[in-house]
Amino acid sequence: MHLALAPMAGITDQVFRGLCFEKGCDLATTEMVSAQGFLTAPKDRNAYRFLLARQENEGPLAVQIFGSVPEHMEMAAARLSEMGLFSAVDINMGCPAQKVVGGQSGSALMKDIPLAAEIVRRCVKASLLPVTVKMRIGWDEESVNAVDFAKAVTDAGAAALCVHGRTRKQQYSGQANWEEIAKVRQAVSVPVTANGDIWNAASALECARVTGCSSLAMGRGALGNPWLFEEIKAAFEGKEWKKPPVEEIVALALRHGREMITWKGEKSGMLEMRKHFGWYVTGQRGVAKLRTRLNLASSLSEVEDILSLLLNKETED
Repeated sequence: MHLALAPMAGITDQVFRGLCFEKGCDLATTEMVSAQGFLTAPKDRNAYRFLLARQENEGPLAVQIFGSVPEHMEMAAARLSEMGLFSAVDINMGCPAQKVVGGQSGSALMKDIPLAAEIVRRCVKASLLPVTVKMRIGWDEESVNAVDFAKAVTDAGAAALCVHGRTRKQQYSGQANWEEIAKVRQAVSVPVTANGDIWNAASALECARVTGCSSLAMGRGALGNPWLFEEIKAAFEGKEWKKPPVEEIVALALRHGREMITWKGEKSGMLEMRKHFGWYVTGQRGVAKLRTRLNLASSLSEVEDILSLLLNKETED
């Protein structure tokens, strides 16, 4: 089973990806990069320098772009594929965020199949790398068009698809429709990765059974839990897997923080890490109190003191 880390804006940076690769991830994707922004912004601008940065310990990494203007997407695909950093150019046609769909990008493209296909066609022609597509199953429940959409973009040259089993209207609510992903897999000849509601080994096994996919992508399930990849791989290999002890969780959380601060500096690094620290302590005793304190911490030493309470079992529900 091939396991991927699904792209998440503000989360899947080089530090987090590196930890996931260490725990068994086979493929990752950068955070979304605006094609127009990439073409026009100064190349030393931190926003793009950070988005495109990668660590040496990372495995295969696709760069994800979004936009609705074929010319911009084509040029961005060409330039990014020439950088020698990535294994594929992934086109985001699944993001449900209003600021993305408001510009007719992301999942808004599922309402315009001819435009989506044209974007793929031009990116394929311009890119030195395979071009893949991240998509949803439709805009809303009344317009589920995943099969027709998948056929169009693969006919245009997409080398692989990652399908999130929800509509744009659902955002991240409700249940992922794995049956619809199965229909896509059966309708196209390229590899299809299933995405949505894979939280643990049990859900991964069931998703693979329902969809027939030999590749799964995990997003929210990996937050604060890079071990998810180890757990799922062990299940598919029929091996026993044990949840990491709290000492290992705290050690990885602090390492994550140190690497982030080394990369972005303490102020920016701590701002980035607050959400991650909260995810790492999910399920531990006294989690509400811990999260409140972690969200106010301004230095890694403060975080070390707070997380030491987990090790000493001093927190109370």
